[in-house]
Amino acid sequence: MLSVGLRMRVLSLVCSIALFGLPMTTLGAVDMPRFSLPSVTDGKVVESSSFAGKALLVTFFATWCAPCRQEVPVLKELHQKFEGQGFSVIGLSVDEKGPGVVAELVEQAKINYPVLMADRLTPRKFGGIIGIPTSFLINKAGHVVKKYPGYIPRGLLEKDIKSIL
Repeated sequence: MLSVGLRMRVLSLVCSIALFGLPMTTLGAVDMPRFSLPSVTDGKVVESSSFAGKALLVTFFATWCAPCRQEVPVLKELHQKFEGQGFSVIGLSVDEKGPGVVAELVEQAKINYPVLMADRLTPRKFGGIIGIPTSFLINKAGHVVKKYPGYIPRGLLEKDIKSIL
């Protein structure tokens, strides 16, 4: 098992590599995994079922990941732009320092979409993630239709969101 420091360095390297935009993966009709995770702002448990019937972009991130932080303004903008059409971004933090550090980012960056603390099982339920950010686009029927390893260019993300609304 890797030490926490070594894991952080490896994830940071993967995170940096992700900045250059690895190709996206298109998936078949795979159901979005169910989850029950606490909100970083108030600790209330949020059930995946509360998003039934919505198109979603579920993104795994960490506060210390530069590409993850770079995506936040785009994710906020897209969440606001398409929220009225049944779309939501959901941030799932993999920060090991807990919800406090993530809540600080939410407040500081004025994040307008739900941000939850992922447990160790959640990334595995989504088929595993190698690096962060990693995002999954889910259609209104609850099927994962795309996986994006790494930073997602705004234009591509907006086009893909429009295609499932």
